[in-house]
Amino acid sequence: MKTIILCGGTGTRMKEETEFRPKPLVQVGDMPIIWHIMKIYAHYGYNDFILALGYKGSMIKDHFLNWRNFLSDFTVNTKTNEITYHNNGCDEFKITFVETGADSLTGERIRRCKKYLDDDQENFMVTYGDGVGDVDIKSLVDFHNNQNTVGTITGVRPSNRFGFLNIDETTKKAKDFYQHKITINEAAEQAKDHVNGGFMVFKKEAIDLIPENSMIESIFAPLAEKGEISVYAHPGKWKCMDTHKEVEELNELWIKDPFWKTWN
Repeated sequence: MKTIILCGGTGTRMKEETEFRPKPLVQVGDMPIIWHIMKIYAHYGYNDFILALGYKGSMIKDHFLNWRNFLSDFTVNTKTNEITYHNNGCDEFKITFVETGADSLTGERIRRCKKYLDDDQENFMVTYGDGVGDVDIKSLVDFHNNQNTVGTITGVRPSNRFGFLNIDETTKKAKDFYQHKITINEAAEQAKDHVNGGFMVFKKEAIDLIPENSMIESIFAPLAEKGEISVYAHPGKWKCMDTHKEVEELNELWIKDPFWKTWN
């Protein structure tokens, strides 16, 4: 099964980092955050990716095209341009790079990746290029298959600035979706709310439900009304990288508590 990673946003809330490079290339430790995300999926056997490119997408292409040179010792014959690699520190990823437009919204980016999905696979996965978690991807996929809904979202419990998910605890399906929910509840009550943490699985028919030039989130509420979107409630940790402060926090966590490092 292929995984679409949304890599096209401009990262306007962290201009200190994204003025000169796209957000997926912002480093956590000595590797870009997109590598951390791909490692999570690859650990569970899902190493076939589609990168939906936009803002400074050529830099992401350059990074992976030259990745082996960056990580390996090698000898080059400057006359023949022959390169002999002495080691290979690269991971085994299969990556399809798709230019999805400089200003496209997330749903439109997914629409433009449709032709690169596998014909013999009913499902595909989607995640954002700026969030990590100790999510068990195999359990997520099994849950999605058992639910047999059009879509499955991974619900996490961080701060309340993301889209809230109202979950039916019996069916594990979303009853509603609030992209910008306003609440006056106490902090303890707010902690009960799940938000969309990415790590999503969809049947391919979901792509045809996405309106042109729209966000992927635009289909969540209509699907929830039909009982066609499930929520995989992630019991572990999750963190996104949306501000410069969060970049610093993730880099500190990488040293002290890299909770998303499910690989060896």
